[in-house]
Amino acid sequence: MAASTHPPVMAHTSDGTSSEMLPTRSVSQATIHIAAPLDIEHMPVHNDPRLWSATRKNVSLALIASASMIAGLAASIQNPAVEEMQNDLDATSAQFSLSISLFILVQGLVPLVWSAISEIKGRKLVYIMSLALFTIGSIVVAVSNSMDLVIGFRSLQAAGSAAVITIGAATLADIFEPAERGTKMGIYYMAPLLGPSLGPILGGILTTGLNWRAIFWCCTIMSGSICLIFLFFFDDTFRRERSLTYQNVLRKRLRDGTLTPNAEKNAQGSFDTPPSLSLKDVNPIKPLWLVLRRWNNVTILSASGLLFGFAFTIAYTCARTLSLHYHYNALKIGLVLLAFGLGSLAGSLLGGRWSDRELARLKALNGGNSYPEMRLKSAIYSIFIFPPCVLGFGWLCEKRVHISAICVMLFACGLFSIWTYSSAIAYIVDSNTGRSSTAVATNSAFRGIYAFVATEVAVPLQDGLGDGWMYTIWAGLMLISGLLVFLVAWRGELWRKRAELREALHDQKTDAAQP
Repeated sequence: MAASTHPPVMAHTSDGTSSEMLPTRSVSQATIHIAAPLDIEHMPVHNDPRLWSATRKNVSLALIASASMIAGLAASIQNPAVEEMQNDLDATSAQFSLSISLFILVQGLVPLVWSAISEIKGRKLVYIMSLALFTIGSIVVAVSNSMDLVIGFRSLQAAGSAAVITIGAATLADIFEPAERGTKMGIYYMAPLLGPSLGPILGGILTTGLNWRAIFWCCTIMSGSICLIFLFFFDDTFRRERSLTYQNVLRKRLRDGTLTPNAEKNAQGSFDTPPSLSLKDVNPIKPLWLVLRRWNNVTILSASGLLFGFAFTIAYTCARTLSLHYHYNALKIGLVLLAFGLGSLAGSLLGGRWSDRELARLKALNGGNSYPEMRLKSAIYSIFIFPPCVLGFGWLCEKRVHISAICVMLFACGLFSIWTYSSAIAYIVDSNTGRSSTAVATNSAFRGIYAFVATEVAVPLQDGLGDGWMYTIWAGLMLISGLLVFLVAWRGELWRKRAELREALHDQKTDAAQP
């Protein structure tokens, strides 16, 4: 039977405006009405985190940021101890490099699993489990007597630390409205961004004053303390009504007859006692596919991955340059790299606030209506300023200029890279309502893969081409990253709306096919 088309109908969106719905179609004698995308982000919930007091919200923000600081520190804190660890454990430089690059890769990929768990069992459980894993990994590394053991349990550390960054961004999406999310994301990302710069300083102090094992006992104390704080003082922000992943799994289980509600529905259509889903319902692949089949997501995630790959490359290769050509010790190298961390801090704060300001301005010009792509327009200036800074940094290192010039360019690179990144990560959250945790986890996977590759090729490129030409290549890659952000700002809304309607059609076809 041929499909027939009916006149379009009007629907009301979450902001109160009317929008035209896609014409209804008759498919296999079942009429499918494709409604405007459900505003799941504002579904009524019990103890709504967005209605918490400002103090309660900010305390939660501070706690989450403290946990994410560990993830940033852990990636680089062992770098100053390279010589002592190699001598004590009879390890090669290749083994030590593997412990770093593998840490980055695992830290990027494991969030996909943590995200899926958090969308079924909530955020608090994931925080506690992940921090406990990190603590166990830290203890084993601290008492290790072989480099193989260090590599294995550094990977366990990475798996534990991976959750806090991914679930942290999703937790902020649970608590804060989109209008203020850019600023809060900027504040939140100060911690993991400062971590890679503070890590070498802290690691250098502990190694010099005690020994390399003190580094990991310090990690044990920090993660164990924060784990206990989450256990006793953190209120879970996850609400199943606002999770597309939870609702889709629940609907599938009910449709298949494999789930029996343990209570009758109330007058509002929700369960007084929620049906129980278990960890066997966790499937990280399907939510990942739902994120990756949207062109706007793939494009912005690629830009994010390039930015993160650059951040790890500049920290690693700059440390080598300062050691080989400036003859700096571990502590001095850490202090110089702090310039990049401070620039990242400034970019996170200023970029987040500028992002919210531009979103409010463009929303006012658009009659009070906003869409996620508006936020990316705040990064246009940094997109074009950033690549020349990368180019300048590379050639200043190549010419071995005074260290003050190196510090200035490190600060500028940190500032403009994170200015762009803060808008990108806020967009990833805003444009994936109901599955923000999965979207941020996918972003972590992209970052981990790009950073792993960048770290592995950094030394051959630096030794073969020198700092000048290596960073000329990186300047080109950063220009490509900026153009990808610009492309999403221009075409992202069209791609996103097409994807939302395609998903709505698929879901309603599936429901209509059920008896």
